[in-house]
Amino acid sequence: MINAIARIGTTTINVTKTFRDTLSFAFTIILKMFNKNSYNSATRQVLIHQIYFTSVQILPLFIGISIIFGTLLMGIVLQIIKNLGLAEHLGRIIMDLVVTELAPFVTVLLIALRSSSAINAEIAVMKVNKELNTLDKFNIDAVDYLFLPRVINGVLSVVLLSAFFSILVLTSGLLFSKLLFGLSLESYSNVLLSSANFYDIVISLVKCCTFGFFITLIPIRFGLHATNDLTSIPISVLNGMVDVFIAIIFIEVLSLILIFI
Repeated sequence: MINAIARIGTTTINVTKTFRDTLSFAFTIILKMFNKNSYNSATRQVLIHQIYFTSVQILPLFIGISIIFGTLLMGIVLQIIKNLGLAEHLGRIIMDLVVTELAPFVTVLLIALRSSSAINAEIAVMKVNKELNTLDKFNIDAVDYLFLPRVINGVLSVVLLSAFFSILVLTSGLLFSKLLFGLSLESYSNVLLSSANFYDIVISLVKCCTFGFFITLIPIRFGLHATNDLTSIPISVLNGMVDVFIAIIFIEVLSLILIFI
């Protein structure tokens, strides 16, 4: 019994410390984001490269998943709406499901699986190879040169790809709305526009920004915790990805609470 209590106490202390360290690191990055001196030509160049690797290279896979998964889901949802006689709530259901919930969640999962692990491994390798020490010796701020561009890229990528996902899925909804409800393009557009809620869109935008911020911040932080041994790299990536998915679930639950308040 005493051992069990001790383990619970140790786990609680570790979780609290991790949460505190993450928020502290987040505060440092946020201060840098709003400091104009952080943005030089090297930082901008790294940011452009990160956007290309994260948002552009993933486009073929992202478009394929968006069309297949989104179209299938829209067909199922609209058929359920018709069967339940909820046609008058068509626009609201589509906007809430696609724009507010589905688009940010699917987007952040794809980017986390592809980019978060890569960022974690990259920073961990640089730590093991003492490249971060080299930057320090040359008076190069690692936060400005390495971390800030990746975090900004994460925010921009999730926001832009989430919007792109919403456009693709809402476009596929036009086909099913015409087949199941006989709606024309103009009628379908009017239904969506009349159902758009400014508060929900703001919540969705804030959620996308928060997703993008933490799925890049957490891997960076865990990459920095790697030791000088090569064997610490996979451990760092594993621990970082676990925390990334915990953060995704936490942010998603929090956003749902805010929407239903």
